[in-house]
Amino acid sequence: MDLCLRGKCAVVTGGSKGIGRAIALGLAQEGANVAICARGADALHDAERELLKQGGRVWAGVCDVGDPVALDGFLESARQVLGRLDILVNNVSAMAFADDEAGWRSNLNVDVMAAVRACWKVVPWMTESGGGCILHISSGSGLEAGSPPAYAAAKAVLISHSKTLAVALAPQKIRVNVIAPGSIEFDGGLWDTFRHSNPDFYTMALGTIPWGRRRGDRRSSLRHER
Repeated sequence: MDLCLRGKCAVVTGGSKGIGRAIALGLAQEGANVAICARGADALHDAERELLKQGGRVWAGVCDVGDPVALDGFLESARQVLGRLDILVNNVSAMAFADDEAGWRSNLNVDVMAAVRACWKVVPWMTESGGGCILHISSGSGLEAGSPPAYAAAKAVLISHSKTLAVALAPQKIRVNVIAPGSIEFDGGLWDTFRHSNPDFYTMALGTIPWGRRRGDRRSSLRHER
């Protein structure tokens, strides 16, 4: 499939595994140049090697997107290496499930404010070059009850933010979208952990899926994300 992405330049935050890694590889396979970041160096550079096999330009930077200075530096480096920026995928999630000050602070800073700050940074670049595309990765948890409140609220904010931004940036030819996936199972992810540590809960959750199967790198989709 040709999605007309050859030569485009994309940033995917949290691109070392799971949804982010799959998106980054999909973009690279379509001929895009890709920059990814993550906190863990080993998984990040493993993903970088896979991206390099696709033949385009690649930049991988260790970065905690919850740190505004680190995020700004990563985006500047990505633009310098790739030459410009056409696509921004805000994928990182704190995955903080505690309903306390720390949980709320972590989800709002990493899921919401990192995406907002990244948009503040790249929108002028996209405007200057004639347009672009921004994608927020939210969750079904932001649409329905049943998930930890701080996590769900942060994902709901991303949905609202994308709607407002889409209208505001349309005149600049910057398209803004959001997707709200269900749970994605992948090696080392939350549901892969449950499969080993809490098989009864894992099986119970799987039983709520009418198709009786999950989506992901090997399996997957449960009701509660990742």
